Amino acid sequence: MQPTMRRTGSGLDPLPAAEQPNWRHHPDHERTQRRLATAEPLVTAEELAEVKAALATVAEGSARMLQAGDCAESFGDASLSHTAAKVTVLNELGDLFGKKLSQPVVRFGRMAGQYAKPRSNAFETVNGVEVPVFRGHLINSAEPDPASRQHDPRRMLWAYHASAEVLGALRTHWEPESHSGPWTSHEALVLDYERPLVRSGPGGDFLGSTHFPWIGERTRQLDHAHVHLLASVTNPIGCKVGPGTDPETALRLCALLDPDREPGRLTLIVRMGGAIERALPPVVRAVRQAGHPVVWLSDPMHGNTVRAETGQKTRYLSDIIDEAAAFTRIVEEQGAHPGGLHLEVAAEDVTECVGGPVAGERQLGARYRSLCDPRLNPEQAFELIDTVY
Repeated sequence: MQPTMRRTGSGLDPLPAAEQPNWRHHPDHERTQRRLATAEPLVTAEELAEVKAALATVAEGSARMLQAGDCAESFGDASLSHTAAKVTVLNELGDLFGKKLSQPVVRFGRMAGQYAKPRSNAFETVNGVEVPVFRGHLINSAEPDPASRQHDPRRMLWAYHASAEVLGALRTHWEPESHSGPWTSHEALVLDYERPLVRSGPGGDFLGSTHFPWIGERTRQLDHAHVHLLASVTNPIGCKVGPGTDPETALRLCALLDPDREPGRLTLIVRMGGAIERALPPVVRAVRQAGHPVVWLSDPMHGNTVRAETGQKTRYLSDIIDEAAAFTRIVEEQGAHPGGLHLEVAAEDVTECVGGPVAGERQLGARYRSLCDPRLNPEQAFELIDTVY
């Protein structure tokens, strides 16, 4: 964990920050941050106002939200064709979702910035050699050799330019007068990348790296830098809540991230796995009683990751369906609106999760292409929505 700095009335105050790259002594670190600080924001304040208004309709119960895309984006996919394929899957899933529920669907891609990942371990062993673990293309290379796995701050500029390419391609799919997107989203993980991209707008400071940043389960500590960064910007924001989130913690997060109780400002992304029946009801009840008009979003994937006998990480579609269904029932029982789904979905016919067309773990190796965690293929994602809703 590395400290980051925030400016207060008495000067600079250190705040801890988990999951940060080890690159502060790299000769290009400061130069890269200076270049980011003078770069054009990737999104505009006007777009953010439109996104927040669309999410307000979800918070108020008259629409749904679908967030889907890669676990970790590849720089190699920053092209018109790859973006078009992802948008096609996202829109087809959104159309089915809306048809099943008879409500409009606000769509977000995990794209144009999902280039960094938190990891459980700092190192892994590949072919008998210990190397730093892959943390996403913003930080290091997926190639499993010691030199490629070194943390390189110059990659932040590569991530910025790749994000700009994807967002440019994405904008060609926006329809006039449509508020459904697709909008961009990513986990705001690497503070050296995110903080220089904060810009001033008519309503206050905003994060110029994405329309919808979220804080992960590993970085949502109340007194840490990630929460304080997103509390300081006007973007609509998300925060993951896992099985260890108690009602008091949820309320304190809401107080920091949604102090004005503004519909569309805060989305709580629930990823609880088998603990959802125990852990979620008191959290929903407490947040609702406190008057926070949050969007409740189900992430039924991250609490259901297992290790297959083949050694690969995988997820079972049946577990994902069970959690999504339980989420919907529990949120409704507590008198709130189940806002939608957060999924890791590939735009191609991968074999990374078991279920549907992937009959068992022995089939995982056929087309296992994820840079990090296992994704549903489109057919599995359609089955999930068709079954749960």
